[in-house]
Amino acid sequence: MKVIYEQVQKSQEEAAHIKAVQKTATIQQAIDLLENGGQTIWCRHRNETIRIPLHQIYYVESVDKHTYVYLKDTCYETKNRLYELEKIFDPLFARCSKAMIINLRKVKQVQYEIGGRMRAELLNGEEIIISRSYVKEIKRRLDL
Repeated sequence: MKVIYEQVQKSQEEAAHIKAVQKTATIQQAIDLLENGGQTIWCRHRNETIRIPLHQIYYVESVDKHTYVYLKDTCYETKNRLYELEKIFDPLFARCSKAMIINLRKVKQVQYEIGGRMRAELLNGEEIIISRSYVKEIKRRLDL
């Protein structure tokens, strides 16, 4: 397989382009590795326990001592606590409230609210509130 490396300017987005005859398991592993180091977390849904790639996660929320992982249109439960997940997640995840972590790659737009909070619309159409104490960090991480 031929590999081409091209350096980009700091202002340009880094990207990888893969050309293949078909999407094999090896190609999928390469995609997962490029998107998030291939990291996954274990989650439960009904009676199934499955591995969720980090790049599929939109946000994680803690409610009544349970931790829920939200994907585009599905919700799973994990036994990990938010502080444990923060250690696993890459730098493109950020705490947005005491009980929630969002995937910054899934943020479509943000809007300022009264009282210093922000509202973020995710790519799947869901809206979440970013607490006042986390707004400054989210703005810095999103280059706003």
